[in-house]
Amino acid sequence: MSNYRRPTIRGGTYFITQVTYQRIPWLCTDLGRQALREAIAKVRQKYPFEINAFVLLPDHFHCLWTLPEDDHDFSVRMRLIKTHVTKNHGDRLNINETISQSRHKRKEKNLWQRRFWEHLIRDEEDYARHCDYIHYNPVKHGLCSTAQEWQYSSIHRFISEGIYPPDWGSTEIVEKPHSIWDE
Repeated sequence: MSNYRRPTIRGGTYFITQVTYQRIPWLCTDLGRQALREAIAKVRQKYPFEINAFVLLPDHFHCLWTLPEDDHDFSVRMRLIKTHVTKNHGDRLNINETISQSRHKRKEKNLWQRRFWEHLIRDEEDYARHCDYIHYNPVKHGLCSTAQEWQYSSIHRFISEGIYPPDWGSTEIVEKPHSIWDE
């Protein structure tokens, strides 16, 4: 088995991508959204973190999290979020995709890819580039023609807080950061 090393910076900000198992598009369903929102709220009670930016797409999500100054463990948060969704809502989501022998052996379900992508945000420019990527992602995937049309995105907060202008992303193409796993 591979030995994955993840950066562990206390109080760090991380870009995270989590994909559904075999890219099954269940995340934007009413139950999928409810389950994920509930799981995040539950995990944040015991393991707080700030959600700086977020976009939910049918088969994956991207987010920026900032952890408390004394904490570096984003992996436990992601594991607990995925576990909560699976245990409390997995059966009701009615995902009928067959699981592999390996998943069966490990008692894994068919909701999530095992691993997630993360990137430690290095500086303000890196932060801004990842926020832009998050908010432009629905356009990139052809789900809408402007980022403002996608309802499951923190772009609306960014616009209302004056971080982005109301027409953000409609005239320029947002550049993909070098650190993004090519989904």
